[in-house]
Amino acid sequence: MVTDQHKALQFYTEVLGFVKKSDIAMGEARWLTVVPAEGPEDIELLLEPMGFAPSRTYQKALFEAGIPATAFAVDDIEAEYERMKKLGVNFKSEPTLSGTIAMAVFEDTCGNWIELYQV
Repeated sequence: MVTDQHKALQFYTEVLGFVKKSDIAMGEARWLTVVPAEGPEDIELLLEPMGFAPSRTYQKALFEAGIPATAFAVDDIEAEYERMKKLGVNFKSEPTLSGTIAMAVFEDTCGNWIELYQV
């Protein structure tokens, strides 16, 4: 769920490196999906507009509780953290090791916390 589809598309493509796959007008909103630049194209991330009141309540509750809406695996979390910081991404925390998994949480500019992790 995103608060602004245009802003989300810019962030997910220009900062995170996804590629736009579907962009279909559906009234005021769009069926807007992105896929990894490298990887399977049959796994799409829907940038869902916030047109349904319960979804706004749910997104706000997750954000205020600091709970990530989703998580993305990366090969080198330190390098990705530094790259994204240089692009102005707001991180909630630096990469932290928890057992054998390193993780960091950032804001996607559209109302969500997103977790990066490296196994």
